[in-house]
Amino acid sequence: MMIMINSTQVSYFALDAYFDTGLFKYLYFIFILSLYMSILCVNLLLIVVICMNRSLHEPMYLFLCSLFVNELYGSTGLFPFLLLQILSDIHTVSAPFCFLQILCVYSYGSVQFTNLAVISYDRYLAICCPLQYHAHMTSNKVTMLVAVIWLPPFFAVFLTICLSASLQLCGNIINQVYCDNYSIIKLACYDTSVNNVYELIAFSLTVFAPMSVIFYTYMRILKVCFSGSKQTRQKAVSTCTPHLASLLNFAFGSCFLILQSRFNMNSVPNMMRIFLSLYFFTCQPLFNPLMYGLNMSKIRIICKCLLLRSVEKCRSSHRFVHSE
Repeated sequence: MMIMINSTQVSYFALDAYFDTGLFKYLYFIFILSLYMSILCVNLLLIVVICMNRSLHEPMYLFLCSLFVNELYGSTGLFPFLLLQILSDIHTVSAPFCFLQILCVYSYGSVQFTNLAVISYDRYLAICCPLQYHAHMTSNKVTMLVAVIWLPPFFAVFLTICLSASLQLCGNIINQVYCDNYSIIKLACYDTSVNNVYELIAFSLTVFAPMSVIFYTYMRILKVCFSGSKQTRQKAVSTCTPHLASLLNFAFGSCFLILQSRFNMNSVPNMMRIFLSLYFFTCQPLFNPLMYGLNMSKIRIICKCLLLRSVEKCRSSHRFVHSE
């Protein structure tokens, strides 16, 4: 039953999606921890590779670096909290931390869309305007685009949190495994039209605007591919395939998240609901580095060289120890 309380008394929220798993909770803990460590390792590896190699100090790789930083940011906003909740017997979270987590989760998703839009714009310039690419993509413009990737989404999400935090609530139960803004809005004691209208505007700016850029750039890229040479088509396919795969995977996860927050999912099994809500944060942070790391030849070659160099060092030290 919903606890009838005044907004000034809401000091915590109860996460109602958790259920008793007995000793299986340790298995879930190990699995989630392994997943989080894998996300940290692969994303950090690619960030270090891009930052440390001058040959990768190009706009495309800098935008990819921003994407990998966002994967670390979004994962860190969820996984440590999730690990604590799995081991805990009482699934509650303080109100300030709950709103902080909403900021992390929503800004992660918004930054992801704007980042993918900027990458698509960069690919459009590289494929459709190759001779003018460096004239268009200057260092100042790259800096401005990185700021566009991060600042507007954070500002939009921050205003969303401020509006939600000011609501008078008549309950404190969230039917999720993490804090969700729309779940808090549904707990409000009075009309939330202002919140819903602002969320719609923020959603349009942070999702529809980047998607429009992506749609436009890919229409232009396809036009060039169909009218261009075989070499142009091959270049377009090799550079755009990871981006399109990342975009489709992210859109897939976003649909799960929106459906779960906006519609009644009580008929769906609990484990399935939890999996669908976490797909957005678990698959994308692993999918992106693997797609770009395996498909971008420069990154793949440098990673392979680093791996072979470290293996060779280990062999050399092993031989030295035996010779001693």
